[in-house]
Amino acid sequence: MKADVERAASEGTAKRGSAAVPSAAPAGTLSTESDAWGRPYVSRPDEHVRLNQMRKAIARRMTQSKQEVPHYYLTLEVDMERAIAFRANYNAAIAPAKISFNDLIVKAVARSLREFPAVNVSFAGAEFIRRGDVHVGVAVAVDDGLVVPVIRFADQKSLEAISRESRDLGGRARSKQLHPDEMSGGTFTVSNLGMFGIQEFAAVINPGEPGILAVGAIEPRAVVVDGQVAVRQRMSMTISADHRVTDGAIAAQWLNLVKGYLENPLSMLADPK
Repeated sequence: MKADVERAASEGTAKRGSAAVPSAAPAGTLSTESDAWGRPYVSRPDEHVRLNQMRKAIARRMTQSKQEVPHYYLTLEVDMERAIAFRANYNAAIAPAKISFNDLIVKAVARSLREFPAVNVSFAGAEFIRRGDVHVGVAVAVDDGLVVPVIRFADQKSLEAISRESRDLGGRARSKQLHPDEMSGGTFTVSNLGMFGIQEFAAVINPGEPGILAVGAIEPRAVVVDGQVAVRQRMSMTISADHRVTDGAIAAQWLNLVKGYLENPLSMLADPK
């Protein structure tokens, strides 16, 4: 029996060793294998696409950020029920003009930066600079990349002014009519992917700024309210912050200040101190 087992094992090894290994089909040729519909696989050539100036700039700046800026991330949820009602009433009052949810977020961010200046800072080697002004960048997706036009003195502007400027800058960004100085000088950035159904994400800090707020979609979520399970319209926000100029407790306090404004939007209309 031992001899039979050894002979069978030897023959099996020989058969396995003699099996030819299929070689990859040259690019653009038909493979001998078939897809789920019985058709032979077709190998297609890769395409090499040269980076345009915008993509080169994005690559350079984002690489610089991830190599030089020690990011950390904090996420929390915001109850948007009051913000939804506030926006509907506000738009009815200013019709035909309209404000967007992103306008509310920019306003909340700007007010919070003014009231909590420990976050409105930038790293400068042996020191950090506490910014006197609040200039909020708004990330705008365009056909061949991403641009960040800046709403200057956003903390001092009304919701309508922020909305008008945001629409103007966004429209000119998509038609490539922005001036370079309209995309510089920001002290903080907001990036909103909620319109794509993204629940939450973490963005890359624009070098020279202390952080960026990544905003997700407003969607119904089950939460506990007064001991009862209820469905509420909720939104996630994530701050990516520069650990050289802020620590987690500082950014957490600031993020909760933004949350407070969005959950009580009427408070954003008060004259800033």
